Amino acid sequence: MIGLDTNVIVRYLAQDDPKQSGAATRLIESLSAEKPGLVTSVVLAETTWVMDESYSATREEIAEIVQRLLQTGALMVQDAEQAWQALARYRTGTADFADYLIERTCAALGSEATYTFDRKAARNCAMTLVS
Repeated sequence: MIGLDTNVIVRYLAQDDPKQSGAATRLIESLSAEKPGLVTSVVLAETTWVMDESYSATREEIAEIVQRLLQTGALMVQDAEQAWQALARYRTGTADFADYLIERTCAALGSEATYTFDRKAARNCAMTLVS
């Protein structure tokens, strides 16, 4: 297994830099179920943020990216179950993917509540607003 940084995933997805995108493509396409690439929760959250902020990806495009990363046999996504749950909530909600992932991860680890100052996350992610 090898770890993959956000910039490798983003270059593979965006294909916007001939040199880096080519290298990212060769690396990712060389992976297999026997020698997978590891996508941490941080990388997953950062990737969705970068695709939104830097590439103006729509919610549906971001949801498809997350789904593809989760379904790719040559990738192992950290806390995949929580990522799938976050994806389901993201598809029907209005908060950022990372907010859903944070809340689902905290719940899976036994948190009775996840506190936030983010009003949107509190309304949409079962988080509790700090007052």
